[in-house]
Amino acid sequence: MRVAVVGSSGQLGTDLVKVLVKAGDYDVCALTHREVDCSDPSSIEKALIPASPDVVVNCAAFVRVDDAEDRPEDAFRVNSLGALSVARACARMDALCVYISTDYVFDGAKRGPYTENDPPQPINVYGVSKLAGEQLVRQVCSRWLVVRMSSLFGPAGSSGKGGNFVETILAKAKRGEPLRLVDDIRMSPTYTYDAARALERLLRQKTVGLFHLSNAGSCTWFEFASSALEILGLTNRVEAVASAGYPMKARRPADSSLESAKLDPSLRECLRPWRQALKAYLVEKGHLSDRQ
Repeated sequence: MRVAVVGSSGQLGTDLVKVLVKAGDYDVCALTHREVDCSDPSSIEKALIPASPDVVVNCAAFVRVDDAEDRPEDAFRVNSLGALSVARACARMDALCVYISTDYVFDGAKRGPYTENDPPQPINVYGVSKLAGEQLVRQVCSRWLVVRMSSLFGPAGSSGKGGNFVETILAKAKRGEPLRLVDDIRMSPTYTYDAARALERLLRQKTVGLFHLSNAGSCTWFEFASSALEILGLTNRVEAVASAGYPMKARRPADSSLESAKLDPSLRECLRPWRQALKAYLVEKGHLSDRQ
């Protein structure tokens, strides 16, 4: 199976390429922003059509949630129109179009984990742009797979955000800086390696449709940061603060945690509880010995 990964140098794309290559039975075409610009339809056609993949995984995204409020054109150009252009190329090649979406398509009013059966209702520009991308992919392609993920953290970090949340917290802790984290917004932290493994199994099973892939359970950003420090034996004080007093341009869902009503047991095995995944990440990054 030939798989093209658009956005292959990003946080998820990096781990997905590694997982596919390690599996040994995929012909992987890794496309970074240098090879394909998702805001340019001609660039997408030029990169994808000659490659003639069986599957295209679109990991490219404008992920800066607060910046999207001031730059909606940029968010929609990549997350919506870019998704449309990739989908059109997939339709032309009769390839499966895989679109990576987000928990921010929900408003958080449910106050509990969202499944694939819950209706989306985004409350910020980023969420609206991603939901539009979902809908355009579904409209254009006869074969599509939309995968929603939440609060990704992985070794590659997010190029759009300049790293990831875990590394930012650890760096501040080592410098002795104050740690103030929101404790009234819940999410499902998701390790990119685990998400990539689950996605690979969906591809292997030739799955289509809408799925949620996130590590099991949920927590607040305060709880997530506190857990990282606790696992490493760091004693820095973490102050819990309310989101109302935290400067954010974009509204955040109060609880955008995800769970799936559709995954089979083999897929659920890939998505271990988030605390276990966090420990595995800290081992992978060399912050922790695998014997600890």
